[in-house]
Amino acid sequence: MNGKLRGLLRIFGRVLGLGLLVGVLGFAFWAATPLGPDSQAEAALQSGAGVRVNEGANWLLFAPESNPQPVGFIFYPGGRVDYRSYAPVLRRIAAAGYPTVLVRMPLSLAVTAPNRADAVFPAYPEVGQWVIGGHSLGGAMAAEYVLQNPLRVRGLVFWAAYPAESSSLADWGGRVLSVYASEDGLADPQTVLGSAARLPQSTRWVEIVGGNHAQFGSYGVQSGDGTAQISAEAQQEQAAQAVIDLLAEIGGQP
Repeated sequence: MNGKLRGLLRIFGRVLGLGLLVGVLGFAFWAATPLGPDSQAEAALQSGAGVRVNEGANWLLFAPESNPQPVGFIFYPGGRVDYRSYAPVLRRIAAAGYPTVLVRMPLSLAVTAPNRADAVFPAYPEVGQWVIGGHSLGGAMAAEYVLQNPLRVRGLVFWAAYPAESSSLADWGGRVLSVYASEDGLADPQTVLGSAARLPQSTRWVEIVGGNHAQFGSYGVQSGDGTAQISAEAQQEQAAQAVIDLLAEIGGQP
Protein backbone atom coordinates (compact mmCIF):
# COMPACT_ATOMS: atom_id res chain seq x y z
CA MET A 1 0.00 0.00 0.00
CA ASN A 2 1.52 3.31 -1.05
CA GLY A 3 1.74 6.33 1.20
CA LYS A 4 -0.94 8.26 -0.67
CA LEU A 5 -3.52 5.49 -0.19
CA ARG A 6 -2.62 5.13 3.48
CA GLY A 7 -3.14 8.86 3.89
CA LEU A 8 -6.56 8.72 2.24
CA LEU A 9 -7.62 5.81 4.44
CA ARG A 10 -6.41 7.67 7.52
CA ILE A 11 -8.46 10.72 6.56
CA PHE A 12 -11.50 8.55 5.82
CA GLY A 13 -11.18 6.88 9.22
CA ARG A 14 -11.02 10.23 10.98
CA VAL A 15 -14.08 11.53 9.12
CA LEU A 16 -16.00 8.34 9.89
CA GLY A 17 -15.03 8.52 13.55
CA LEU A 18 -16.03 12.17 13.73
CA GLY A 19 -19.37 11.36 12.13
CA LEU A 20 -20.05 8.61 14.66
CA LEU A 21 -19.09 10.91 17.52
CA VAL A 22 -21.42 13.63 16.28
CA GLY A 23 -24.21 11.06 15.94
CA VAL A 24 -23.70 9.74 19.46
CA LEU A 25 -23.55 13.22 20.94
CA GLY A 26 -26.64 14.24 19.00
CA PHE A 27 -28.60 11.24 20.28
CA ALA A 28 -27.39 11.85 23.83
CA PHE A 29 -28.56 15.46 23.67
CA TRP A 30 -31.89 14.43 22.15
CA ALA A 31 -32.48 11.79 24.82
CA ALA A 32 -31.36 14.10 27.63
CA THR A 33 -33.92 16.76 26.74
CA PRO A 34 -37.34 15.08 27.06
CA LEU A 35 -40.61 16.98 26.88
CA GLY A 36 -42.12 18.29 30.12
CA PRO A 37 -43.10 18.25 32.84
CA ASP A 38 -45.10 21.49 32.86
CA SER A 39 -45.95 23.41 36.02
CA GLN A 40 -49.22 21.54 36.51
CA ALA A 41 -47.38 18.22 36.44
CA GLU A 42 -44.79 19.43 38.92
CA ALA A 43 -47.54 20.48 41.32
CA ALA A 44 -49.20 17.07 41.00
CA LEU A 45 -46.06 15.40 42.35
CA GLN A 46 -46.88 16.60 45.87
CA SER A 47 -48.90 14.48 48.29
CA GLY A 48 -52.32 15.77 49.23
CA ALA A 49 -56.00 15.80 48.27
CA GLY A 50 -56.38 12.12 49.13
CA VAL A 51 -53.30 10.90 47.25
CA ARG A 52 -49.89 10.09 48.71
CA VAL A 53 -46.91 10.27 46.34
CA ASN A 54 -44.01 7.95 47.15
CA GLU A 55 -40.79 7.32 45.24
CA GLY A 56 -39.84 3.74 44.41
CA ALA A 57 -36.76 2.21 42.83
CA ASN A 58 -37.52 3.39 39.30
CA TRP A 59 -41.00 4.76 39.64
CA LEU A 60 -43.43 6.99 41.49
CA LEU A 61 -46.34 5.47 43.38
CA PHE A 62 -49.59 7.42 43.58
CA ALA A 63 -51.36 5.75 46.50
CA PRO A 64 -54.90 6.46 47.70
CA GLU A 65 -54.83 7.63 51.32
CA SER A 66 -58.02 5.76 52.20
CA ASN A 67 -59.82 2.61 51.07
CA PRO A 68 -57.20 1.39 48.57
CA GLN A 69 -58.45 -1.24 46.16
CA PRO A 70 -56.55 -4.50 45.54
CA VAL A 71 -56.16 -3.66 41.85
CA GLY A 72 -53.24 -1.53 40.66
CA PHE A 73 -52.19 0.21 37.46
CA ILE A 74 -48.65 0.29 36.04
CA PHE A 75 -48.00 3.03 33.49
CA TYR A 76 -45.22 3.38 30.90
CA PRO A 77 -44.62 6.96 29.62
CA GLY A 78 -44.47 8.07 26.00
CA GLY A 79 -41.21 8.22 24.10
CA ARG A 80 -38.93 11.10 24.99
CA VAL A 81 -41.45 12.45 27.49
CA ASP A 82 -40.37 13.07 31.07
CA TYR A 83 -42.30 10.47 33.07
CA ARG A 84 -43.40 13.08 35.62
CA SER A 85 -45.52 14.69 32.90
CA TYR A 86 -48.22 12.09 33.56
CA ALA A 87 -48.64 12.94 37.25
CA PRO A 88 -51.90 14.94 36.87
CA VAL A 89 -53.82 12.30 34.92
CA LEU A 90 -52.55 9.37 37.00
CA ARG A 91 -53.45 11.13 40.26
CA ARG A 92 -57.06 10.95 39.11
CA ILE A 93 -56.86 7.17 38.97
CA ALA A 94 -55.23 6.95 42.41
CA ALA A 95 -57.84 9.31 43.87
CA ALA A 96 -60.49 6.79 42.81
CA GLY A 97 -58.82 4.19 45.04
CA TYR A 98 -56.39 2.43 42.71
CA PRO A 99 -52.63 2.33 43.46
CA THR A 100 -50.93 3.70 40.35
CA VAL A 101 -47.26 3.26 39.48
CA LEU A 102 -45.62 5.70 37.04
CA VAL A 103 -42.45 4.07 35.72
CA ARG A 104 -39.28 6.02 34.92
CA MET A 105 -37.48 4.81 31.78
CA PRO A 106 -33.80 5.11 30.83
CA LEU A 107 -33.36 7.94 28.31
CA SER A 108 -37.14 8.49 28.62
CA LEU A 109 -37.66 5.63 26.15
CA ALA A 110 -39.71 2.62 27.26
CA VAL A 111 -38.08 0.50 24.57
CA THR A 112 -34.88 0.55 26.66
CA ALA A 113 -36.50 -1.24 29.62
CA PRO A 114 -39.81 -2.87 28.65
CA ASN A 115 -39.58 -5.31 31.58
CA ARG A 116 -39.27 -2.67 34.27
CA ALA A 117 -42.70 -3.68 35.58
CA ASP A 118 -41.10 -6.87 36.93
CA ALA A 119 -39.80 -5.03 39.98
CA VAL A 120 -43.16 -3.43 40.77
CA PHE A 121 -45.10 -6.59 41.65
CA PRO A 122 -42.99 -7.73 44.63
CA ALA A 123 -42.77 -4.15 45.92
CA TYR A 124 -46.52 -4.04 46.58
CA PRO A 125 -47.69 -7.54 47.57
CA GLU A 126 -50.94 -6.13 48.93
CA VAL A 127 -52.05 -5.41 45.35
CA GLY A 128 -53.47 -8.70 44.17
CA GLN A 129 -54.20 -7.83 40.55
CA TRP A 130 -52.47 -5.53 38.09
CA VAL A 131 -53.22 -3.77 34.84
CA ILE A 132 -50.41 -2.37 32.70
CA GLY A 133 -50.59 0.36 30.08
CA GLY A 134 -48.93 3.36 28.57
CA HIS A 135 -49.02 6.32 26.24
CA SER A 136 -47.70 6.13 22.68
CA LEU A 137 -44.37 4.22 22.73
CA GLY A 138 -45.08 3.34 26.35
CA GLY A 139 -48.30 1.62 25.33
CA ALA A 140 -46.54 -0.35 22.62
CA MET A 141 -43.94 -1.53 25.14
CA ALA A 142 -46.66 -2.41 27.65
CA ALA A 143 -48.11 -4.64 24.93
CA GLU A 144 -44.71 -6.28 24.48
CA TYR A 145 -44.60 -6.91 28.21
CA VAL A 146 -47.99 -8.63 28.10
CA LEU A 147 -46.92 -10.67 25.09
CA GLN A 148 -43.93 -12.00 27.05
CA ASN A 149 -45.74 -12.23 30.42
CA PRO A 150 -49.38 -13.03 29.62
CA LEU A 151 -50.29 -14.25 33.11
CA ARG A 152 -48.78 -11.44 35.18
CA VAL A 153 -51.46 -8.84 34.49
CA ARG A 154 -55.24 -8.88 34.08
CA GLY A 155 -55.54 -5.96 31.71
CA LEU A 156 -53.77 -3.80 29.15
CA VAL A 157 -54.40 -0.10 28.45
CA PHE A 158 -53.40 1.86 25.36
CA TRP A 159 -53.47 5.65 25.28
CA ALA A 160 -52.83 6.75 21.69
CA ALA A 161 -50.98 3.49 21.12
CA TYR A 162 -51.19 0.05 19.59
CA PRO A 163 -49.11 -3.15 19.43
CA ALA A 164 -46.33 -3.53 16.89
CA GLU A 165 -47.30 -5.13 13.59
CA SER A 166 -45.30 -8.22 14.55
CA SER A 167 -47.03 -8.54 17.93
CA SER A 168 -50.47 -10.14 18.17
CA LEU A 169 -52.49 -10.32 21.37
CA ALA A 170 -55.63 -11.47 19.59
CA ASP A 171 -55.79 -14.68 21.66
CA TRP A 172 -54.85 -13.13 25.00
CA GLY A 173 -57.46 -13.68 27.70
CA GLY A 174 -57.08 -10.38 29.55
CA ARG A 175 -59.06 -7.15 29.24
CA VAL A 176 -57.86 -4.57 26.73
CA LEU A 177 -58.79 -0.88 26.62
CA SER A 178 -57.73 1.41 23.78
CA VAL A 179 -58.26 5.14 24.26
CA TYR A 180 -57.54 7.41 21.30
CA ALA A 181 -58.15 11.04 20.37
CA SER A 182 -59.86 12.41 17.28
CA GLU A 183 -57.30 15.18 16.67
CA ASP A 184 -54.19 13.09 17.32
CA GLY A 185 -51.60 13.84 14.66
CA LEU A 186 -49.11 11.18 15.78
CA ALA A 187 -51.28 8.14 16.50
CA ASP A 188 -54.26 9.01 14.33
CA PRO A 189 -57.58 7.17 14.81
CA GLN A 190 -57.28 5.28 11.53
CA THR A 191 -53.93 3.80 12.55
CA VAL A 192 -55.08 2.97 16.07
CA LEU A 193 -58.27 1.28 14.87
CA GLY A 194 -56.24 -0.52 12.22
CA SER A 195 -54.58 -2.54 14.98
CA ALA A 196 -57.87 -4.26 15.89
CA ALA A 197 -56.89 -7.56 14.25
CA ARG A 198 -53.93 -7.82 16.65
CA LEU A 199 -56.12 -7.38 19.73
CA PRO A 200 -58.89 -9.47 21.33
CA GLN A 201 -62.37 -9.06 19.88
CA SER A 202 -63.52 -7.93 23.32
CA THR A 203 -61.23 -4.87 23.23
CA ARG A 204 -63.00 -1.71 24.38
CA TRP A 205 -62.44 1.33 22.18
CA VAL A 206 -62.91 4.83 23.60
CA GLU A 207 -62.59 7.91 21.41
CA ILE A 208 -61.91 11.27 23.04
CA VAL A 209 -63.55 13.69 20.64
CA GLY A 210 -61.50 16.86 20.33
CA GLY A 211 -58.44 15.47 22.09
CA ASN A 212 -54.92 15.20 20.67
CA HIS A 213 -51.72 13.26 21.37
CA ALA A 214 -49.92 15.52 23.83
CA GLN A 215 -52.86 16.19 26.12
CA PHE A 216 -52.79 12.65 27.48
CA GLY A 217 -49.88 14.08 29.47
CA SER A 218 -48.86 17.51 30.73
CA TYR A 219 -45.76 18.43 28.77
CA GLY A 220 -46.79 21.08 26.26
CA VAL A 221 -47.02 21.03 22.49
CA GLN A 222 -45.58 18.09 20.54
CA SER A 223 -44.27 18.44 17.00
CA GLY A 224 -46.54 16.85 14.39
CA ASP A 225 -49.55 16.69 16.68
CA GLY A 226 -53.02 17.93 15.79
CA THR A 227 -54.74 20.89 17.45
CA ALA A 228 -56.94 19.91 20.38
CA GLN A 229 -60.52 21.17 20.48
CA ILE A 230 -60.97 20.46 24.19
CA SER A 231 -58.90 21.31 27.26
CA ALA A 232 -56.19 19.03 28.62
CA GLU A 233 -58.19 18.70 31.83
CA ALA A 234 -61.25 17.46 29.93
CA GLN A 235 -59.18 14.99 27.92
CA GLN A 236 -57.37 13.62 30.96
CA GLU A 237 -60.62 13.27 32.87
CA GLN A 238 -62.01 11.05 30.11
CA ALA A 239 -58.81 9.03 29.77
CA ALA A 240 -58.59 8.45 33.52
CA GLN A 241 -62.26 7.52 33.84
CA ALA A 242 -61.95 4.89 31.13
CA VAL A 243 -59.12 3.28 33.10
CA ILE A 244 -61.03 3.56 36.39
CA ASP A 245 -63.99 1.77 34.83
CA LEU A 246 -61.71 -1.04 33.64
CA LEU A 247 -60.03 -1.40 37.03
CA ALA A 248 -63.42 -1.50 38.75
CA GLU A 249 -64.57 -4.30 36.45
CA ILE A 250 -61.41 -6.32 37.05
CA GLY A 251 -61.67 -5.75 40.78
CA GLY A 252 -65.16 -7.18 40.73
CA GLN A 253 -64.01 -10.38 39.06
CA PRO A 254 -63.22 -13.48 41.14
